[in-house]
Amino acid sequence: MEFRHLGRSGLVISEIAYGNWLTHGSQVEEEAALACVRAALDAGITTFDTADVYAETRAESVMGRALKGERREGLEIFTKVYWPTGPGRNDRGLSRKHIMESIDGSLRRLGTDYVDLYQAHRFDHSTPIEETMLAFADVVRSGKALYIGVSEWNAEQIRAGADLARELRIPFISNQPQYSMLWRVIEAEVVPASEELGLGQIVWSPIAQGVLSGKYRPGHPPPAGSRATDAKGGQDFISRMMGDDLLTAVQSLRPLADDAGLTMAQLAVAWVLQNPNVSAAIIGASRPEQVAENVKAAGVKLEEELLSKIDVILEPFVQRDPARTVSPAERP
Repeated sequence: MEFRHLGRSGLVISEIAYGNWLTHGSQVEEEAALACVRAALDAGITTFDTADVYAETRAESVMGRALKGERREGLEIFTKVYWPTGPGRNDRGLSRKHIMESIDGSLRRLGTDYVDLYQAHRFDHSTPIEETMLAFADVVRSGKALYIGVSEWNAEQIRAGADLARELRIPFISNQPQYSMLWRVIEAEVVPASEELGLGQIVWSPIAQGVLSGKYRPGHPPPAGSRATDAKGGQDFISRMMGDDLLTAVQSLRPLADDAGLTMAQLAVAWVLQNPNVSAAIIGASRPEQVAENVKAAGVKLEEELLSKIDVILEPFVQRDPARTVSPAERP
């Protein structure tokens, strides 16, 4: 495993992080989830990402049980707040009330006294950003979180948050966006702003929900048990990438991966890690062997010629519009 600083902070994280958005508490049984976390730990992953909304809070509980007994100081545990976690009008968003209640719920489910990074899961247009950042400052000063981050904020929102974080003297260090060979909307505006402000990217969906692994073939039904066939596993999210033209282009990456001595999934994860503003790529898994495969992307250096060939093959299908910073799959 290789390690990187998260932005310009002193926090060092594994450049492959383990996340449980579509798996723990929903898509896979707990025994399999625990096996995946064990495989991640065995592979040298120290960074684990979750959120209160995943599997209606169950994912945090599974993650907490999976990490129980590990040396807490040797882990970086990240979670998020924003999406509804209950039926009430205040069980959502980035109000002071929801943040202060949510951090306590997350810590209880995770079985820890603090999280290393507490992230705003989306931007809340209905709450003043000053209220949100002050609540985050109080969470940090209470010792319940060490650092603050955001997810899927655009460049303007990131700048506004960073200005307030400086005033409040709290460490705002990261953004968690979708990023892959096919989804590059952060490159034009978010990455330059983040580089200027000292934020690092913790990217999700580097394999485009499995599409870049090559397992979906044009003219063929999705493999049984894959995410494209599982309503709990992101079926709606992945459907926009299942056109035969795109899948044919993805298959054209296979000889490039073979020449590089990588699987297609490893190539996809290694590709996002070539961006110097990316501090970590989040991988998920429903089987331990998927973890063991994908972590081999750590430390891989891709040649410029290979990167250029990838661009040529995928260019007709690449999304770059910064206005699409928040993905079509709004809700996790």
